[in-house]
Amino acid sequence: MQPWTRRVSKLAQQTVSSLKERAQHATPGEAVIPGVGAATGRSGDVSPELFVNPIGEGADPSVVRDGDRFLWCQAEGNIGVSIWESDRLTSLGTRHVVWMAEPEGPCSKEVWAPELIRLDGRWHIYFAASDGHNRNHRTFVLVADTDDAFGPYTLHGPLFTGDDPAGDNIWSIDFTVLEHAGRRYGIWSGWQHRDTDLQHLYAAELVTPTETTGGRIQIAEAGAYPWERTEEHPSSRGLLEGPRPVIHGDRTFLVYSCAASWLDTYKLGLLELTGDDPLDPGSWTRSPAPAFVSTGSTYGVGHGSFVALEDGWWHVFHSKIDRRDGWRRTLHVQPMSFDSGGKPAFGEPVPRGRAIPAPQRSMTARTSAGSWTFGSWSDLRDFDYYGHHQYVHISESGLDLGIEPAAPVNNFRSAEKVVLRDGEFVDVEVETTLRLVDGARSMGVLVRATGPAVGYDAQHGYFAGFAMDRRALVIGKTDGAGWMPLGETPFGIDTSQAQTLTVRAVGDRISVESLGARLEVRDSDYLRGSVGLRVVDTHTRFTRLRVTPLAGGSPG
Repeated sequence: MQPWTRRVSKLAQQTVSSLKERAQHATPGEAVIPGVGAATGRSGDVSPELFVNPIGEGADPSVVRDGDRFLWCQAEGNIGVSIWESDRLTSLGTRHVVWMAEPEGPCSKEVWAPELIRLDGRWHIYFAASDGHNRNHRTFVLVADTDDAFGPYTLHGPLFTGDDPAGDNIWSIDFTVLEHAGRRYGIWSGWQHRDTDLQHLYAAELVTPTETTGGRIQIAEAGAYPWERTEEHPSSRGLLEGPRPVIHGDRTFLVYSCAASWLDTYKLGLLELTGDDPLDPGSWTRSPAPAFVSTGSTYGVGHGSFVALEDGWWHVFHSKIDRRDGWRRTLHVQPMSFDSGGKPAFGEPVPRGRAIPAPQRSMTARTSAGSWTFGSWSDLRDFDYYGHHQYVHISESGLDLGIEPAAPVNNFRSAEKVVLRDGEFVDVEVETTLRLVDGARSMGVLVRATGPAVGYDAQHGYFAGFAMDRRALVIGKTDGAGWMPLGETPFGIDTSQAQTLTVRAVGDRISVESLGARLEVRDSDYLRGSVGLRVVDTHTRFTRLRVTPLAGGSPG
């Protein structure tokens, strides 16, 4: 497999300023987050054999293949850890919160970059956390009590990541494990001493998965090259973090992130273990050029995972959603390869919104019609969620999309949606029960939706529902990059009460109705696809969904 090197499309190269200008003139069904939802810019279905980035919200993705499933380990609101379970690499699947921090204590706040790994028959989650002060970040380990990845877990730590076991512990984040020649080593990003924020890469041998032995060894000094520095300038400080091993054949590499995670110049560098001892700095050879850098459309790239499948290797990483300083990020998946000498070749970041071939393991059976009553996370097992992880919640009261988080962390709105996984319908009726909780934009149903991703208009298909700002039923379509209204009609419904919304797609006729108000339009851009629930800058509670194929409307 060759590195992904297609040129960025003209639409995907829109500048942030032009996106902001479009946002100022957005229609009621559309809002724009710069850098999210840019797409192919054309009508037509996205083939089921393709997928679109970004596939989810988050940062520092840790994903492992476990038999027929993929486990994604993510921070939960910076005060806990979740594992998302999916049958494919191109969506996060179902969320399981496996650990929440105590309200106070040394690991109660700033839970960063959890990494999931199976050691000695048990799942381990390494993460950094503090008491709320960054200078006190240390490494902790969750160890599963059984062989169940979803816990329960027992907390261990902090691990010792200082110089002298008889001395002070020192700041550490992004801990990973390298297994080499029958031994295990912890590798992490650490400060040189407690009063500096210069981040080098350190290593120590692991005597057990929860205990280092001896003092740490600096294996890579930060800022050896200007492109590793926060401002990409010799006068700025060096910053190395996010180490991840890649073992290919008889060669061992260490991919690391560098520059500044809060800037659009974040990137990847590469070390290779060319000697015998991972604790000998001379055993590591650093590449003089970065291994993976930003483009005009996908930037702030870094800190990811690497997954080997039957059809080749895949690179999972995060990118920033806009160029302003900060940590608002989304998750991307794309193929990677190795050059003729066996060195990782990452190519360019694929532009947001470009449909690319999915891994072979993502080709699964279509989801049939059915009914769902939302009352627990297991009721979302047939759906994929696209949006910030803090803007979705499910309880006995129903599925809350667009819910405002009590303690937001790097939060952003993106027209939160859930989409029925592998749904492919031609003529279909979709009925949902919903209630407005808060907000004044729109809420409703997606039909014939393909190519879903994180972003306001990041799907190809039709949206039908309530536009609260104009008290109208609306129907429109999205092409992955923008919204086009198709029609609207006023309604007089009290949406503070639960309402039933019915949407039908039959041939080129799309209709929506609720308690006497009805709207129908004709459009033939989208012929088949899945169904879903979507809100735009609005908190809505959905309690029920029913999907019924109509006569002659099954996929061919």
